[in-house]
Amino acid sequence: MSKSVIIREFGGPEVMQFEEVEIGAPGPGEIQVRHEAIGLNFIDVYHRTGLYPNPLPFTPGQEGAGEVVAVGEGATEFSVGDRVTYSGALGSYSELRNLKAELAVKLPEGVSEEIAAASTLKGLTVYHLLHSTYALQPGETVLVMAAAGGVGQLLCQWAKHIGATVIGCAGSPEKVALARANGCDHAIDYSAQDYRIEVQKLTGGQGVDVVYDSVGKATFMSSLDCLKPRGMMVSFGNATGPVSIDNLGVLAQKGSLYVCRPTSGTYTATREALVESCDALFSAIQTGIIKPKVNQRFALSDAQEAHRALEARQTTGASILVP
Repeated sequence: MSKSVIIREFGGPEVMQFEEVEIGAPGPGEIQVRHEAIGLNFIDVYHRTGLYPNPLPFTPGQEGAGEVVAVGEGATEFSVGDRVTYSGALGSYSELRNLKAELAVKLPEGVSEEIAAASTLKGLTVYHLLHSTYALQPGETVLVMAAAGGVGQLLCQWAKHIGATVIGCAGSPEKVALARANGCDHAIDYSAQDYRIEVQKLTGGQGVDVVYDSVGKATFMSSLDCLKPRGMMVSFGNATGPVSIDNLGVLAQKGSLYVCRPTSGTYTATREALVESCDALFSAIQTGIIKPKVNQRFALSDAQEAHRALEARQTTGASILVP
């Protein structure tokens, strides 16, 4: 027997129950992983509330790292004792789970299970945002919303390494300080300032080349006003609600703008692409291009508390659940 978080109805944090479950042997093409650490991501909230619905009941969570304790038939790439990480596989809020082997990657030396669980999903997101969705170039200017968050901090660090001028927005003086400490050339407290005005001042009225916005509904239209003509809005999150545009003509009026709504799954749809992306991520961690940190740890049994903190914006950087 093992313990997992189970959701039987959509709703608030209270719908998550910590229960004993039976975990069978891994099937063909599967491995069994004993988690050492589990990633906590805002997409977990979307799944819990039903914004991104899954068939009920289900175990939430999409990211984890740990040790392979059993190998199913045909999963020849892995052996018992391997340290692995994964993202994009529902069911990580568990002590033990079976996982399709094609979704896992081995951890290299120097990357701990905690760092992997805190950064695989976030780090892959950042890698694809900066290298695939919009290939950021040295000398360009980028605006990062929620710059003190788990993705935001890594995004600012990596964008600065590329050679961009990085403007970050965060929601308090403390979070602004975090944004500056993680690579922002300029940081704006958008709870106290109109960031559109500040961005125009900082860019001499030109605007930025690209906006990376995970906040969603509350900032989407204002973020469009921060772009230079033919700039790109990359909307990759819905923390304040989903985004919609009633009239695409708005993009023309604001300067022939581009909008993209990416998801990492598109960029890791093949095994080859997944391994290549993870290799780039692990290299960035090992060489110090990005420095993931675990700022909050919650017991897996306290998943409700973790979600309340996440939704109340009481967390900074990365958080993990520990079985």
